[in-house]
Amino acid sequence: MAMTQARTASERIIDEVGSWPEVEIDDGELGELAFAVAGREFGHLHGNHAAHFSFPKRIWTDLFSEGRIVYHPVFPDAQQGPAAREIHDDADVADVIELFRINYDRIVTRAQRSPAA
Repeated sequence: MAMTQARTASERIIDEVGSWPEVEIDDGELGELAFAVAGREFGHLHGNHAAHFSFPKRIWTDLFSEGRIVYHPVFPDAQQGPAAREIHDDADVADVIELFRINYDRIVTRAQRSPAA
């Protein structure tokens, strides 16, 4: 299924993820666009073609077994943690947004449980 929207994949992802409370968006060192909340990056986007994340072991294992993520190209031997998702169509855009949301919710929940500094 090809992307049917007039807007690019990255525009759609940036608009959605950037609309979540307290999300900061910043250019990374390697041309990526990083998303952070509570001072922690929860993933980054490489243009219209890929997103990278890092997940805890259990979440990584579940997502990998479901075929939603693959090994991160920089860390191909890491069996948990770093992950990648290619973007080819509308379904990939929707799932990338969901993957960002998983990490966003984890970080926000953890920040809410931590005592204020």
